[in-house]
Amino acid sequence: MICILMGVSGSGKSTIGQLLSKKLGWPFYDGDDFHPPENVAKMRQGIPLTDEDRHSWLSTLRSLIEQHQNGIIACSSLKESYREFLQGDRSDLVWIYLKGSYEEILERMQHRTNHFMKPQMLRSQFATLEEPKNALVIDISLSPEKIIEQIVAIL
Repeated sequence: MICILMGVSGSGKSTIGQLLSKKLGWPFYDGDDFHPPENVAKMRQGIPLTDEDRHSWLSTLRSLIEQHQNGIIACSSLKESYREFLQGDRSDLVWIYLKGSYEEILERMQHRTNHFMKPQMLRSQFATLEEPKNALVIDISLSPEKIIEQIVAIL
């Protein structure tokens, strides 16, 4: 089974992914680590990515999915078309949507350091977000421990 933790930047995908990886003993991959350098450079400058920018990144993540039996991937997957592409023909892929309000996530982003995604880009993330219809929806106001408990109980 592949679990994809999705949501806007700052929703906790990396934190929850690392904790879930430890709990399940599955490998964790942070989708941010797979962005090509030109995407990272754009985001560092506060320039939102286009669908064209994301294509090679999504292709790399799809290859990663195809290579693993079990795993956890943190990937924003903001649009339904991105999720459909990543899903491919995998029937054992589980979408976990880490959902929070703009205000809550903005506050989180303002307190983190050394991340290329700048808080001023959060509006573009919410504008792009197409909430999933086929995902486990998790409220990010819960503690990380409670979030992991919920996910594990459902899986």
